[in-house]
Amino acid sequence: MTNTDNPNAILKGGPSHLPEHLRIRHLTDPTEKVKVLFGNRYEHFEATSETTNQPVDGLQVFVWVGHTYIAE
Repeated sequence: MTNTDNPNAILKGGPSHLPEHLRIRHLTDPTEKVKVLFGNRYEHFEATSETTNQPVDGLQVFVWVGHTYIAE
């Protein structure tokens, strides 16, 4: 899901220190929510109808909607 060789999505919002390699990604199903493990929690992103051409042409924009912590 995170193959950046053929990216089709970009994740916006959430932690400012979330690295670019986690934000620009290839999604097999761009209608599903995206859950990214980062530190001790999962960052959640939902699809929008917006696209952007920065930094790569035709990226669907996903926006941050919250996080959940990993259960111990």
